[in-house]
Amino acid sequence: MLQLLHIENIAVIEQADIELNDGLTVLTGETGAGKSIIIDSIGAVMGQRTSRELIRGGAKKGFVSAVFTGLSPELRRELEALGLENEDEDELCIQRQISADGKTVCRVNMKPVATAVLRRLSPYLLNVHGQHDGQRLMDENSHIDFLDGYCGTGKILAQYRPSYQKLLALRKQITALDQGEQERLQRVELLRAQVEEIEAAALREGEEEELLAKKKQFDNAGRLMDALSRAHAALDGGEEAEGAAVLTATAANALSGVAEVSQTLAKLAETAEELRYLAEDLRESIGVQLDRAEFSPEERAMVEERLDEIFRLRKRYGETAAEVLIYAEKAKKELESLECADERRVTLREEYRKELQKAKTLAAKLSEGRRTGAKRLEKAIISELKDLDMARVTLQIQVQTGTKLAAKGMDTVQFLISVNPGEPVRPLSKVASGGELSRVMLAMKNILTAGEPVGTLIFDEIDTGVSGRAAQKIAHKLREIGSKKQTLCVTHLPQIAAMGSHHLLIEKRAQKDRTFTDVHPMSADGRAQEIARMLAGDQITEATLENARELLHAAEGR
Repeated sequence: MLQLLHIENIAVIEQADIELNDGLTVLTGETGAGKSIIIDSIGAVMGQRTSRELIRGGAKKGFVSAVFTGLSPELRRELEALGLENEDEDELCIQRQISADGKTVCRVNMKPVATAVLRRLSPYLLNVHGQHDGQRLMDENSHIDFLDGYCGTGKILAQYRPSYQKLLALRKQITALDQGEQERLQRVELLRAQVEEIEAAALREGEEEELLAKKKQFDNAGRLMDALSRAHAALDGGEEAEGAAVLTATAANALSGVAEVSQTLAKLAETAEELRYLAEDLRESIGVQLDRAEFSPEERAMVEERLDEIFRLRKRYGETAAEVLIYAEKAKKELESLECADERRVTLREEYRKELQKAKTLAAKLSEGRRTGAKRLEKAIISELKDLDMARVTLQIQVQTGTKLAAKGMDTVQFLISVNPGEPVRPLSKVASGGELSRVMLAMKNILTAGEPVGTLIFDEIDTGVSGRAAQKIAHKLREIGSKKQTLCVTHLPQIAAMGSHHLLIEKRAQKDRTFTDVHPMSADGRAQEIARMLAGDQITEATLENARELLHAAEGR
């Protein structure tokens, strides 16, 4: 249960500490006093969306904290799973700070968390019923959710939803394969031609560099032949003169004949011999180059043709031969994948068939559970409505099972009602008044939350459109609910206010051009005054006070 709520700088509330007890606590006050701010503050610590406009004017930040006790085993397990246990296992503290710059800071048991964690814990702590729930009851698309909440079909739904989503994904893949068949065939043809072209070229890394070197030699063939020929003639000599190789050999022979005369001549003879061998080696090397420099036109044409082929491939598939080869590998893999599309289609259709059967089986279980649960829920709601001054109501929960799967199975659910004897049942959204909707919603809330681990129920102005005997019946029902779970109720009806075990007055006051809202626990005399105000407005008479005391006395006697 919610034991303590602390609020700072939220709207017109500068600071408030609200202690709460078990049973039914009613919150009353003039319109605009700030009752909704209390609910908004509770919503903030439950992780609901907030805005900087919630911060009190002139303040830099707003702050809300809540302390809960009597934690359910389910909540304790959830806290343990999140690593948010408290030293006192039976107490939970949640804090939320909202800054003017839009930032928010949340803590659970003094540990920082994301707002998503607060929303995850919320179902174990609070259940808020407000006027928007009546709107949900008017929305027939929500009726299936109310029924599922009662039937306990959550486990089957948890299996069905991923199965249904998988079906949608498989259908999308199959459709894409079918619709893209022509594109696939065109792509296969293109890739196959590209792979064949690259493989036929038989590229190898480094080949282009070698060919470019040869081409450079071809382009300079005349200069090479002339230079090599003159160099070879200078070394080898001719008919008119001896070459350097012959002359160095003559010099070496001449010096070797006198090498024994002195050490100096011996060194000169040795040097001449080295020059002789160098000249001869150089002559032989140049001769080899001369032989190689005799290129044929056919070889040159082959080199240039090969370079042109490599250039075309690089222009299409990559800046280098290596990149062209990488492209070819990728194209092969894509081609293999596309060529297997028919097999993939067969596999997907078989997978779809199996998943469809699974989803239909689960949907059938959902339908069976809903039909069975609908009968039980009808009886339970009618029983509750009898306590709420709707003893002659007829209610039917219609479950229609179709043939097509949808997000929640194959069923559509509609609540039908007749509030007057002899009248046929019609859609709830078309025949029920605001007061009747409030009572139906209250009945359903009482039934649906009975087995939930939530510790606190909050009813925010559910008395819209209700008065007289119906209001008294709703008050009694709220008192009954409060005997089972901690219940908070924001109300404008004196009958409900009188039925509370505890009473908080939300009061607005002006001071030095600023507006403040205070929260006061009410004494017995204060409650009589407040209920008298709710009965008669500002014109409170002794008779009105006596009427208020009678309401309180009657409530105490129950």
